[in-house]
Amino acid sequence: MVRSEPPVGAQEFIPPGARTLDELKAAAAGCRGCELYQHATQTVFGRGAAHARVVFVGEQPGDVEDQQGLPFVGPAGRLLREAVDDAGLDPADVYITNAVKHFRFELRGKRRIHQNPGPAHITACRPWLVSEFALLRPELVIILGATAAKALLGPDFRVTRSRGQLMPWPASARHPEDFPVAQTQALATIHPSAVLRADDRDTAYRGLVDDLRVAAGAVGSGSTSR
Repeated sequence: MVRSEPPVGAQEFIPPGARTLDELKAAAAGCRGCELYQHATQTVFGRGAAHARVVFVGEQPGDVEDQQGLPFVGPAGRLLREAVDDAGLDPADVYITNAVKHFRFELRGKRRIHQNPGPAHITACRPWLVSEFALLRPELVIILGATAAKALLGPDFRVTRSRGQLMPWPASARHPEDFPVAQTQALATIHPSAVLRADDRDTAYRGLVDDLRVAAGAVGSGSTSR
């Protein structure tokens, strides 16, 4: 029986003293922190305003994102953009990234079927997320779905139980010392792909927008600090 080597983790690929998100993005293109790079087309790093007021953290890139090299440009991304608009959030104030930067999939014929990242992938990729946050100073962190919640809030957090609730950030993080930012807030909600899979999409979509309206109200109220 051949055993695969455990992930080495992304830490050794992160440039020390990186001062810009572009530096991180360039370095991430060569990440070999886990085996997912072997079959993915490319690393899909975060994008958006360097001084974003709101940071979205999703799960991992999908098939379209893997091909284009940008997060949230597929069907789930289009739905998220609609929800952001309907909730009253300003897209110009948004940075969006994923907990895992490579697409994990199973090949069935010519189709690449999405697979959830495992705990080892989340752990291996977490240093990229920490490095992004070291350069970002958001007023609000919006966590999309279970994988992102596990990466940021720990394995025991349940989105379905605590969605739409404002939480202190980084105090609510699994390792708050990894996120040395001013006290702000975080909110967890479902991933937009869950809306696409829902039997009742209209209801699921309204729930997502309602959660994002809570986020918009928190940013708009000035209750968080830069």
